[in-house]
Amino acid sequence: MADTTGNGRRAARPHDRSVRLRILAPLLLLCTATAARGAELTAAIALAPFAADPHYYNGQADKAIALHIFSRLVEQTPDTRLEPGLALSWRPLSETEWEFKLRPGVTFHDGTPLTPEDIVFSFARAPNVPNTPASFAPVLRLVAGVEIVDPLTLRIRTTRPHPNLPNDLANVAIVARHVAESAATADFNAGRAAVGSGPYRLVSFTAGERVVLARNPAWFGAAPAWERVTFRVIPNAGARSAALLAGDVDLIDLPSPSDLPRLRRDARVAVSSVTSTRMWFFRLDRSRQAEVPYVTDANGGRLPANPFNDLRVRQAMSLAINRQALAERVMAGTVTPTGQWLAPGVYSYNPDIPVPPYDPERARALLAEAGYGDGFRLTLHGATHPEMLQAVAAMWTRIGIRTAVETMPINAYSPRAARQEFAVSTGSWGSNSGEAGYFLVNVLSTYDRARGLGPLNWSRYSNPALDALTERAMATIDDGAREALLRQAEQMAMDDVAVIPLYQVINHWATRRGIVYEARADERTVAMSARPAR
Repeated sequence: MADTTGNGRRAARPHDRSVRLRILAPLLLLCTATAARGAELTAAIALAPFAADPHYYNGQADKAIALHIFSRLVEQTPDTRLEPGLALSWRPLSETEWEFKLRPGVTFHDGTPLTPEDIVFSFARAPNVPNTPASFAPVLRLVAGVEIVDPLTLRIRTTRPHPNLPNDLANVAIVARHVAESAATADFNAGRAAVGSGPYRLVSFTAGERVVLARNPAWFGAAPAWERVTFRVIPNAGARSAALLAGDVDLIDLPSPSDLPRLRRDARVAVSSVTSTRMWFFRLDRSRQAEVPYVTDANGGRLPANPFNDLRVRQAMSLAINRQALAERVMAGTVTPTGQWLAPGVYSYNPDIPVPPYDPERARALLAEAGYGDGFRLTLHGATHPEMLQAVAAMWTRIGIRTAVETMPINAYSPRAARQEFAVSTGSWGSNSGEAGYFLVNVLSTYDRARGLGPLNWSRYSNPALDALTERAMATIDDGAREALLRQAEQMAMDDVAVIPLYQVINHWATRRGIVYEARADERTVAMSARPAR
């Protein structure tokens, strides 16, 4: 008969206890490791930030890193709504003056109090960082002056009515004047000047490889879940998925469309998704009247004129693209075809602009009308989505535009595209301001560095009528009237094929089970949107 205890349960013998300990030991070690790792997050990201300097590059990867280290007067929620940041409230005093009430008691990572003077300094620095491929000048171009009323009150004057000022200020990180005043971008990358007031402080920045952050215990907001965060740059989508499945990382962004079904089926993985503000498009070089790099006639000889200056050629290239096939077959349902840069339901989206039809016969006819009946040759350049680029190249080749594809890392691609080195380049834009003007000002306005217009107009497209309409729309206070003008500007731009729109993105993230990620319409990968599952 088995020995029993007084409560009727079998008494444990020494041998039983040793077996039980041997079984439990690995589980205890796993739990201990999980608990220890619970304070750390490792994320694999597709795009490498250029710099830890939050004013150097107005791009999503850089702004995502800056969200951790720095604060802004106005912040944005994951669905792009505005919320208090360093400013607790704001209001217009007149058509050209706004008042911002500041949050008291904010300190920088080094313990120095954040003052209105730091904000004024940041506004002066952001548009004037040298050698940037994408300046922040447009978001501050209408600021005429900043008055410090008292330690907790700022008044900002604009050169004209500017209803989008709070949206624009959500893009401007506030740096510490006492360390940034004499600092270059390299000093931010080295950590010497990357002193902010955000939820994390910079531990290290290794360009093209990784960014390491540590939690800021003095941050004024709710404490983020993670004590330490590492962002690893893994440009290859398959390698990111493999790293997640191997347990090397906790979170990945931009999983490959071909990997998504497998990730969704894997019990170790959770996938979160949301419709993005981002639209992908092609830029056609408009900076030249004559020869264009990477463009020749059908036999490889010189073309006397830039074919992209002819509207019929631009229309033909757009009509030759089967956007529905791209969405369904190439991008595996992770995108939605579009004919404009806003998603349905967004303020100033124009419902009268259709997705361009797929009409290769009409495309060939337009090329012939433009004098290119024999077609011509070009090279299409990009940094990501190689499958899509190859598919479009085949579509253009079928109408007589024999197209080769060349891809390269984003940090090599973007500076070259900004210098107009490519004939046709791939672009994308997230309208995180929640309206059409952000794209109009930054991408389609005639390039004017002094006025802060068109810093991402890498094609050097110029349409004075569109410029005038954009200026008028962006100065209109009444929301209904401004929306009507913005829709009119969208129609004008798309009729002129200012860019060739492709599709609107659906954002995806994948995490290991046990971590929840709040999918963001602004597509930024940030530690504050990740938390342990309850």
